[in-house]
Amino acid sequence: MTRLTNGFFRRSTHHRGMSKALQKLINAHLWAQILLAMTLGVTTGVALSPSGWQMVAPSTADQIAEWLALPGHLFLALIQMIVIPLVICSILLGIASNKDPETLKKLGFRVLPYFVFTTTVAVAIGYVVVTLISPGDFVDQAMVQQHLANTQAGEIPAILPEASSLPARIVSVVPTNPLAAALDQSMFQVVVFAILLGVAAVSLRAEEAAPVLSLASSLMGISMRIVGWAMLLVPYAVFGLLAQITIKVGIDILLGVGVYVLTVLLGLLCLLVFYMLLISTLGRRNPFGFLSDAKEVMLLAFSTSSSAAVMPLSIKTAEGKMGLPPSIVRFMIPLGATINMDGTALYQVVAAVFLTQVFGIDLSGGQIILLMITTVGASIGAPSTPGVGIVILASILESLGVPSSGIALIIGVDRILDMSRTSVNVTGDLVASTIVNRWVGGSDTGSGTGEAPTG
Repeated sequence: MTRLTNGFFRRSTHHRGMSKALQKLINAHLWAQILLAMTLGVTTGVALSPSGWQMVAPSTADQIAEWLALPGHLFLALIQMIVIPLVICSILLGIASNKDPETLKKLGFRVLPYFVFTTTVAVAIGYVVVTLISPGDFVDQAMVQQHLANTQAGEIPAILPEASSLPARIVSVVPTNPLAAALDQSMFQVVVFAILLGVAAVSLRAEEAAPVLSLASSLMGISMRIVGWAMLLVPYAVFGLLAQITIKVGIDILLGVGVYVLTVLLGLLCLLVFYMLLISTLGRRNPFGFLSDAKEVMLLAFSTSSSAAVMPLSIKTAEGKMGLPPSIVRFMIPLGATINMDGTALYQVVAAVFLTQVFGIDLSGGQIILLMITTVGASIGAPSTPGVGIVILASILESLGVPSSGIALIIGVDRILDMSRTSVNVTGDLVASTIVNRWVGGSDTGSGTGEAPTG
């Protein structure tokens, strides 16, 4: 009896020790909190989903899903509220801190070509993967017809308005009314406005620019304080958003287009490998250490599906864990969240070619080239908000002859893929910041986990 009791106490002490260790891990690391919230969120969603364990009636499950997602929507609303002043102040201060004109020239002449290059590679990866796997051949045509017949018109996103001429689009990049651009969340125009402010501030005498820069610094501090309050909601936001997604999406729809989902995920994985090759060769950092530093950003991006929502954490991670200078980070991260959408570009190509396979549309060589060019252009300057990829895809499909109703086949799994491609997008922003810092000869004070060994 004594032996049994002693054994029980030893096991209890061991379990209590494990529990304390787990609690300490969760309290100390945001990534552990996010992983736990993701696990609990998916489990709760499966338990309540009509296609899962169905523990409650479908109507009740929908109501529960809305309440569970409340912290997530509050988190996204807080970030959306503060993202405009954060972007403007961040870019303004980032450019103003680069007082050397040569450094600004290097940034200007290297950043955009780099973004275009990586987006083109992402599009090429997407096309190769979807062509080799041909996921459209695995879709049951009877299921297609039934799904299209059951889809409500309101579930299909409206086609974007017809594009204007190229000169008109170039002019529209400059915001004639910066306040209207901010109200409309036209992030590309906001970024252009902030860049012009920063360049103008650098061209002024120090005493003339000082009041504006002081105001921007104060606004940046206020914005980051509000972001800190919003970050307290992150575990609850992740839990609620994933629970809501799992309840609404369910399991059946994943099985119907499972090969398509796997094709997109494989393409994104290949793009991530390409990023790690860049970070190793051009960024001169250990890829595994880089991923370790970036894991919290990637997990939060996966959970929220919004590059804008992750932007403050990306800035904090790049400056803190990766040791990149604020002059680079505060320019590159907001800019990358606006025009560096490689994961979105890859997804759009895979989705477009998948739907042409489903509907039996053969693409000519000219159409394939046009598709790739259009995708690169459409992904640059896309809003960094959830679900934007499916709206951009609608305009691309129209030019290929795919009926707009075809989006109904993939809209059910779009949020899951949106989460994945957003995670890759924000990783690409951190990769770009690291490489550009190396190019312009910035300081390199990265953490030990992020640095490649020298020798």
